[in-house]
Amino acid sequence: MAKLYFYYAAMNAGKTTKLLQSSFNYRERGLDTLLYTFKFDNRFGDSKIASRVGLVTEALTFDRSLDLLADITKRLTENTACVMIDEAQFITKQQVIQLCKVVDDLNIPVLAYGLRSDFLGEPFEGSLYLLLWADELIEIKTICHCGKKATMNAKFDSNGNILRAGEQIDIGGNEKYVSLCRRHYTAGQCKRRS
Repeated sequence: MAKLYFYYAAMNAGKTTKLLQSSFNYRERGLDTLLYTFKFDNRFGDSKIASRVGLVTEALTFDRSLDLLADITKRLTENTACVMIDEAQFITKQQVIQLCKVVDDLNIPVLAYGLRSDFLGEPFEGSLYLLLWADELIEIKTICHCGKKATMNAKFDSNGNILRAGEQIDIGGNEKYVSLCRRHYTAGQCKRRS
């Protein structure tokens, strides 16, 4: 029976690497996967999923208006084994419901990968509803500079100061975000790599 899986973590935990490895595993067995990524994250080119370790593949894109159920339904083939969503924190509640229908009505597993919270410690809409509605929740762990488990995403300015205000969606990587444990996030202690 198909399930909706939510793989969540702080930034730089390897979510995208795990997605790409999972897709590779299906494809190595002769099965197809439908891969989606957030349309506005084009740091590595349009319609691409790329990990920090250098893995890259072509993907379909979504924005907050795409009907995922309709789009997935029209793209399914007999050989489609799985749907994978990168940057799943950016989907809407309605799109989470659509993914549930892909699982429940079409019997296709959906693996969603995303952040649990934003840099203000607030949930993203997609993450919130995936945490509530997914059949399986899988935490992918990463570490803070102190060696403890990082659960928070901090955004910093050019001087390394943690920002406590701003737009929720601001695409970026190591140049503006760092993963911290709750203690260092709360204290505003950001030690980032140069």
